[in-house]
Amino acid sequence: MFQKNSDQVISGKKIASLIKTQVKEDIDRLRVKIHRKPRVVSLISGDNAEARLYLKLRNKACNQVGIEPMQHEFSSQISKQDLIKEIHQLNTDENVDGILVQLPLPDHINQQHVLSEINPSKDVEGFTSVNMGRLVNNNPFLVPCTPLAVMKILAHHQVQIKGAHVVIVNHSTVVGKPLALLCLQKNATVSVAHVFTEDLKAITRQADVLITAAGVPGLITEDHVKQDAVVIDVAIVSTNDGITGDVDFEKVKNKASLITPVPGGVGPVTIASALENMVKATKASFKGENTE
Repeated sequence: MFQKNSDQVISGKKIASLIKTQVKEDIDRLRVKIHRKPRVVSLISGDNAEARLYLKLRNKACNQVGIEPMQHEFSSQISKQDLIKEIHQLNTDENVDGILVQLPLPDHINQQHVLSEINPSKDVEGFTSVNMGRLVNNNPFLVPCTPLAVMKILAHHQVQIKGAHVVIVNHSTVVGKPLALLCLQKNATVSVAHVFTEDLKAITRQADVLITAAGVPGLITEDHVKQDAVVIDVAIVSTNDGITGDVDFEKVKNKASLITPVPGGVGPVTIASALENMVKATKASFKGENTE
């Protein structure tokens, strides 16, 4: 279905650069109207290396396009009630256009309970029940950034998923479920695998487009991939040898028609997609739109 080409290894940085150029132009126009920089507040706890790296890179990208990033640190012992109270304060702050709760949260806090308290119009990551519901109903507003990034990568490389078999190795509300919905909206045939899936290889070898986000280095080998499949590795895992993903990249790239590296693949586009969502959130705030 998909043929090899000279750009077999996807450059997420190149795609992200194109998105950021457009975002900066949009931000420059917005600043004339609102007389300030759009402002996003990130809430973070703990020492998760991947989360802190992502936050650092996202803040850097915000500064590059004219968004003011702010960071609120909280104790890993914070109660759910106190965290929600802080979110409510940000919800009503007219000078805050976007709110991001950096995952993972401490184990004692129910993630979805907290995320659903964010004002849907400020929900830059698209995790609230309202924004998820809009996605289910084919009326998306703010879409989760990683699934959005995957779709942008496929579109940039003109991968036609209509009628294609897309296999997603992840069933989380952050990646797998919203990504499956986005693919279904493009009329793909979608299979979702996860930790309880038996004979993973039998399923992944059917994929025209294989998207993996399990966080298990080396999970996807060349035996899991059919010839000329498109392989998108969403996972980001810190190891003693550096940052890696789920895919045995050096071997799988010999079979794939297109493949994302880790790092430098989905990650930069995810950050750029968050910036794009910030533009949407700021416009909605300025116009006083009700997104519910």
